[in-house]
Amino acid sequence: MSGERSTRPLVIGVGNTFRGDDGVGPDVVQRLESDGFGAVADLAVADGEPTRLLDLWREAERVVLVDAMRADAAAGTVVVVDALAGPVPTHGRAASSHAAGLGDAVALGRALGRLPESLWIVGVVGDRFEIGADRSPPVAAAVGAAAAAVRALA
Repeated sequence: MSGERSTRPLVIGVGNTFRGDDGVGPDVVQRLESDGFGAVADLAVADGEPTRLLDLWREAERVVLVDAMRADAAAGTVVVVDALAGPVPTHGRAASSHAAGLGDAVALGRALGRLPESLWIVGVVGDRFEIGADRSPPVAAAVGAAAAAVRALA
């Protein structure tokens, strides 16, 4: 733990691969790995628990989080949010299978002074979050578009 920030971007795929569309974050990270993006960015997978996210991004200057989300948009829609520019869409218990949402992690990081210099969220709108469900076809099809959004931000 050098205390110095890494200039390599950090991409964190958030989600649970056993809960339908909630696994899209890890799917995007897997796609980025297979495309060789790990040569230019650090890649990680997390369950979304806020303190674990803060630990993962502790020394990163630039972070891109990829997660499933609920929104008034069609499943598979890719949404990009600058988490430092304004309110972060909160998943809440009704909106995701995470016990806490990314908004909670950003709020905690802000309160503790532990935010990276750049923090983006690439969300993929999902509609299947049940245990054991497969990815919905629109979400599975959106993995490539979400990976492209990550590449553009990182």
